[in-house]
Amino acid sequence: MNFSEIRNKFGRFTVGIAGAGGLGSNCAAALARIGIGRLIIADFDVVTESNLNRQYYFCDQVGMKKVEALKANLIRINPKTFTEVYEVKLNMTNIPLLFKDCDIIVEAFDLADQKELLISTVLTSMPEKYLVVGLGMAGWGNSNTLSVTESGKLFICGDQVSEISEELPPIAPRVGIVANMQANVVTEIILNKFDK
Repeated sequence: MNFSEIRNKFGRFTVGIAGAGGLGSNCAAALARIGIGRLIIADFDVVTESNLNRQYYFCDQVGMKKVEALKANLIRINPKTFTEVYEVKLNMTNIPLLFKDCDIIVEAFDLADQKELLISTVLTSMPEKYLVVGLGMAGWGNSNTLSVTESGKLFICGDQVSEISEELPPIAPRVGIVANMQANVVTEIILNKFDK
């Protein structure tokens, strides 16, 4: 399958991204570049200067809602990828509603309780969906510890150990690697698991 055929297939898929921070913004950029047909992105936060060390935003976007800034950036990357954004804090009720049309959902939260909420909601309320999670990307170096673990329709990207802390902050290289691992897993799922 050549890239034109691959891109044509990608155009038929919808991917949901829960969170527009380091993982979500970089994963969305990679998916737009390969031609995903539709992205549904949800986040309630604003771009801050401290986000610029790892998130796909620019200095002049500080203060903007992340979903609006990211949508503008994705249109610049690939205007053919339809980007639908929701400025909302996700919960057990709205997750199934917002992501019901998605073929694959990407979990891209910073906080453990948010990750747990999304994973639990998708696995119990939407078990037919593929779910790609980022877990363990804090700090720097040790790239060889980052991997993908698969369990049914659940895929976990990262080292599953490195939790974010003051001493182990999230910075661009490892966060970017895991975000692109997530995009790569989405690519693999589309090309290998679907006959659309």
